[in-house]
Amino acid sequence: METFNRIAPDVSLGRSVKIFGFANLYGCTVGDESRIGCFVEIQKNAIVGARCKISSHSFICEGVTIGAGAIVGAGAVVTKSVASRTVAAGNPARLLRTLGEGEAP
Repeated sequence: METFNRIAPDVSLGRSVKIFGFANLYGCTVGDESRIGCFVEIQKNAIVGARCKISSHSFICEGVTIGAGAIVGAGAVVTKSVASRTVAAGNPARLLRTLGEGEAP
């Protein structure tokens, strides 16, 4: 993790989580092997499942759950839960599609 990330002490990071520059995480949980892009904020009580991809400039609001294997598109503002193995984007974020069998996040 880069030194310009702000990761609060109450954040729970899973195994092999990758966080890219200028991220701000506090009071949240991030599952194993998830990737957090640049300029992402994840607020308290948010849960990001395992093997998720949170693209750059995204904002995950307090208490919002991101299901395992989901993708959140760049610039998304997530105000509701995102189901496992789905793609969500926009402001506010909305479901774009479900990932196909064998399609990796």
